[in-house]
Amino acid sequence: MAKTTDDGAVTEASPVGKPSFEDALGELEGIVQKLERGQLDLESSIAAYERGTELRRWCDTRLGEARMRVEKLTFDKDGEPRDREPFEPS
Repeated sequence: MAKTTDDGAVTEASPVGKPSFEDALGELEGIVQKLERGQLDLESSIAAYERGTELRRWCDTRLGEARMRVEKLTFDKDGEPRDREPFEPS
């Protein structure tokens, strides 16, 4: 899998692995900025887009897991809803 460096070069990237959510999101934001500014050549843009797609999926999965954890906290051990307001992301 290819990855772009800060200077726009394409290198072989490791799979997303297990970065923190914040690290993955930061890398994704950097990729988006480079693509929006047109800072990459065509091949580097394609590689960056592929990496960004991989990171987005990883972040979506982590967000889904976090949402499930929050939802678990709103039910008691018998599965009955607790008297709390549902989690609403801002």
